[in-house]
Amino acid sequence: MNRGTVYGGAPPRLHPRHVRDRQFSTVSFGRRGLDPQEVRQFLHRVALELAALNQDVARLNDENIRIKRALRDWQSAQAQRRMS
Repeated sequence: MNRGTVYGGAPPRLHPRHVRDRQFSTVSFGRRGLDPQEVRQFLHRVALELAALNQDVARLNDENIRIKRALRDWQSAQAQRRMS
């Protein structure tokens, strides 16, 4: 059983390594199927873009935390100012 799929939960998040490590079965009938080199190049490109997006999300989460702290500090300062 895969993590994250119990009781209809969301599947695990896709990670760049999942894309890079993905293996496809090959067909043995001559030139039928996909070009393995082309598939690998595309998967590598997808993995790079996914890694960049994951970095953006992490950076934005950090910025969001910083902004929330600054707002909380400002609100506290304003409340103390009103009480004085």
